[in-house]
Amino acid sequence: MRGVHAVTPTTCWIGGSSGTVLRTVNGGKSWSVMKVPGADSLDFRDIHAFGRETAVAMSAGLAETGRAKIYRTEDGGETWNLVYQSTQTGVFLDGIDFWNKNQGICLGDPLNGRLFMLTTEDGGKTWQELPLENRPEGQPGEASFAASGTSILAVGKDKVFIGTGGGKMARVFRSEDFGRHWQVSETPMPAGPTSGIFGLHFWSKKDGIAVGGDYKNISDTTRNVLLTNDGGVTWKFGPSTKPLGLKEAVSIYHKHYSTWNGDTQIRSDDVALVAVGPSGSSSSVNQGETWTAVGTEPFHAVSFAGNVGYAVGGKGLIGKIEKISRNKKRRRLVFAE
Repeated sequence: MRGVHAVTPTTCWIGGSSGTVLRTVNGGKSWSVMKVPGADSLDFRDIHAFGRETAVAMSAGLAETGRAKIYRTEDGGETWNLVYQSTQTGVFLDGIDFWNKNQGICLGDPLNGRLFMLTTEDGGKTWQELPLENRPEGQPGEASFAASGTSILAVGKDKVFIGTGGGKMARVFRSEDFGRHWQVSETPMPAGPTSGIFGLHFWSKKDGIAVGGDYKNISDTTRNVLLTNDGGVTWKFGPSTKPLGLKEAVSIYHKHYSTWNGDTQIRSDDVALVAVGPSGSSSSVNQGETWTAVGTEPFHAVSFAGNVGYAVGGKGLIGKIEKISRNKKRRRLVFAE
């Protein structure tokens, strides 16, 4: 399982391999396990939900083999509609995200020298290719990792960020108009065919984090955290996570069940960063200045709804994060597996 979206503290959707989708509406006490018809060969690497009933699931894989598809349900997964598919050679979907219940974006590997992108204006019912001239140019070998849909992040009312690797350097693309125009920043994160930026998150207009590593060397001790305090224009190394190694996703715990809407900054003392990866999970209660090891479970993705989060991994692994210890000597997140 690689895709996860916590909509509320009690409602969470998960995307997995073999066309599998899971959903809980009671805080993880029980899960509905669904098989999307005709999707047995698909790997749902990303999923975005709008509530208990409606969700969009994206499969990663080569389009020419029938694996670049997006499905949508409006009845809690009882039925699914195929809302997008491509057989065009070279199309490989990496992740999706939404600004609101109508407007969303889907990212794919570069095609014709530019990142492949789709947009929707109706909540994922229909998708259109972004015109080639509006897609940012990639460098040789550069792409985003279809790790868990975490390399693309829609923020606030109209911003979107993309983290890349694969080429000679890891970069962060940013747009402030729903992906129509782009700027790009170089970062010091090590990059190569199997390494770069895997996950992004922001907790204010200016403050954000990127995590990464090498998926072929998940225990690599190379620095794996970048921080920005100018809205993603510049990035610098932050202290590495504990444990070290590949981190595929990062999200935020905050005390109150609410979300940053692009206008209101979450109070820093309400925020804890949580980074997960196959080498283990880490938390930080001081905006990435120091990190504490949470556990060694090999999670691929994590998603929070306020103070409750869900993490997913291989072989059916699901973790729930539901409280933060405020012990003055050691403040840490607690996983309830």
